[in-house]
Amino acid sequence: MENACARGRFKAAPPIPIGPERGAHYSLGPMILVIDNYDSFTWNLVHYLMELGAQVEVVRNDAISAGQALSSGASAFLLSPGPCTPNEAGVSLDLVAACADAGAPLLGVCLGHQAIGQHFGGQVVRGGLMHGKTSPVVHDGTGLFEGLPSPFTATRYHSLIVEDIPACLRVNATSEDGSVMGFRHESLPIHSVQFHPESIATEYGHDMLANFLRIAGLPVREHAPA
Repeated sequence: MENACARGRFKAAPPIPIGPERGAHYSLGPMILVIDNYDSFTWNLVHYLMELGAQVEVVRNDAISAGQALSSGASAFLLSPGPCTPNEAGVSLDLVAACADAGAPLLGVCLGHQAIGQHFGGQVVRGGLMHGKTSPVVHDGTGLFEGLPSPFTATRYHSLIVEDIPACLRVNATSEDGSVMGFRHESLPIHSVQFHPESIATEYGHDMLANFLRIAGLPVREHAPA
């Protein structure tokens, strides 16, 4: 099947060298592995993470298997935004399943959020066209939103949303129109946001990513730009 995420998008980075697949073994390491769903916003996320002191590796969604990802030595994983649906996003759905089985920390952003929702039983459906629009986001102060004021302004670039959220996912952020803007797994270190924390128009983007690093047990460089 053609990778729909790859059609007509910005050029992504070449795949990083990953060793031969050794099954779904998960071993701790200092690195965050970012799955690039062929989206230019991936690099803003990488830049933010590096500003926070993280070591980051990036690989395209069609250049690695879930087993290879979990064997890479990464301590956490991030599924990037992208232009397609979870079904067309390469390794994304398989990686959600693998991280869930291994108990590995995982952050999903936009398309990554949708992949997490779909894997656990949510429905990815058409929503309003929200490309470059900002919305106030209300949250409960848990997970990625710990220590942040509510509401805050977030930038949205999506036309799909996740509905019918399963019981294992706790919705912890919504927009003014009631759309789900974030959820976290009840018992696993799996978190996601529908909006773009790396957008310059999103407030507290660094803080949300710093919270994910802490959830993953990684050190955070202080005094990063807010």
